[in-house]
Amino acid sequence: MSTPAKLELVSFKICPFGQRSVIALNLKGVEYTLTYITPQDTPDWFKAISPLGKVPVLLVDGKPLFESAVILEYLDEVYSPQLHPADPLEKAQQRAWIEFCSELLGRQHRMLTAKEEAGFNEARESLQQGLQRLESALDADGPFFAGKDMRLVDTVYAPLFMRLDLLQKHFDLDFGLSTRLQTWRDALLALDAVKTSVVEDFESAFLNFLKMQDSYLLTRKQ
Repeated sequence: MSTPAKLELVSFKICPFGQRSVIALNLKGVEYTLTYITPQDTPDWFKAISPLGKVPVLLVDGKPLFESAVILEYLDEVYSPQLHPADPLEKAQQRAWIEFCSELLGRQHRMLTAKEEAGFNEARESLQQGLQRLESALDADGPFFAGKDMRLVDTVYAPLFMRLDLLQKHFDLDFGLSTRLQTWRDALLALDAVKTSVVEDFESAFLNFLKMQDSYLLTRKQ
């Protein structure tokens, strides 16, 4: 029997792309270590293993894998249970919606870091439109993206919903989620694999990140 690979995931505490990898690892029950670095002071060893200078990076017996979507694909090929569907077309469609989530996270980030009201409103509207478009791809019965079974595509949306919840809680930001999207969100955020995918002080760390941005969000009237 071959020796299991030693896995080390390197990320930032509040990185949603790193969080999606942690969720997948948790769902698969894989043994791994998690190393957090700070974005303002990335160590030289990290720069050497991350060609794009971004997190997450998964070290597999010391060999680096970068880009979260690639990391997810690797984990799903190597470790059970497989979270991608077996049907090639369905798998490809869900991969496409994984990419769509990355775009939504980008819109969310632009909203959080916008310095002026116009930029904030534009990013917020774009995010809401994306969420509405997302709903059309969901299985009608749910509760997850494609029905009753959680898939790899679900792992990438949990971090987005977690952040949307915090924005509503602390800034009264309502994104007009439909009943179907709320059902999906609630099912994801109730999972232990999701709850344990962030540090214990994640909420305060996320709020501290927002304060450091000195963005319009912090000054807008409620």
